[in-house]
Amino acid sequence: MAQEAYVYGGQAVIEGVMIRGRRVYSVAARHPDGSIRSILKPVPTWSTSRWRRVPLVRGSLVLGESLVIGMKALTYSAQVAAGDEENDEPIPMWTMALTIAFSLGLGIALFFIAPLLITTNAVDRFFENAIVSNLAEGLIRLVIFCVYLWLVGLMPSIRRVFGYHAAEHMSVHTHEHALALKPDNVKEFPAAHPRCGTAFLLTVMIVSILVFAVLGTPDLPLRIASRVFLLPVIAGIAYEVIRFNARHTDNMLVRWSTVPSLLLQKMTTRPPEDDMIEVAITAMTLAIEGDVAADTTDAALPKSA
Repeated sequence: MAQEAYVYGGQAVIEGVMIRGRRVYSVAARHPDGSIRSILKPVPTWSTSRWRRVPLVRGSLVLGESLVIGMKALTYSAQVAAGDEENDEPIPMWTMALTIAFSLGLGIALFFIAPLLITTNAVDRFFENAIVSNLAEGLIRLVIFCVYLWLVGLMPSIRRVFGYHAAEHMSVHTHEHALALKPDNVKEFPAAHPRCGTAFLLTVMIVSILVFAVLGTPDLPLRIASRVFLLPVIAGIAYEVIRFNARHTDNMLVRWSTVPSLLLQKMTTRPPEDDMIEVAITAMTLAIEGDVAADTTDAALPKSA
């Protein structure tokens, strides 16, 4: 059926998992009373427009959609995990927009502006070479990224999220291999997945080295502006690389190219507990059933469970 050909993905949230389907996304999270609470919502229409089929442009759409859905999923899962009254539209749009803008700004400052400033002050004064400068900046960016992942991974709450992250990957693997979504089947698969968001971020950092190298080393204000305004271009290229790799997994060179991201995921995944796998299976099953219902009847989506 059509839904079996679709490539499902998702993310870990607080005590839960979000799965993005073709026309819907689901969120399942563990309540303090031990039950699993879930919601099923339609994917935003603006992210599934004809622009979604345009190479390079679709990368920015996917990134924007991931931020919006991810924020909603995180907020809902936080309510469930805290045992609060659940609201599947928990925050106003303007609040979400400000939160996403702040998160993006912080990420750009930490992973793009900071490495540039360090390179300018610690490398460029000794080497007047654009290639050396951009390679050094890229290396510093990767180091900051890895240190950041290591530090957040020390937090007990984040370690649990990393467990759900692994459970999400394992359930996706299971579905992609056309196996029943049962715990025993899910446990047979690895915690890492080549289409993980970690792989996307790593690809963004590698692509950024190549893109910024083309610009050389102009004045600092222009270099700072390029790190901000060229981000959609870099994200678009990175998305096409990930998409290409996902469609050519049988190619030996492609498999080798994904090794660094798979190794990096050892920092962002933890062996999941059985109850985490159960939550991931619930989210995956709900998303698949939601797509089937949307395809066959185009009826109203199921209400929260």
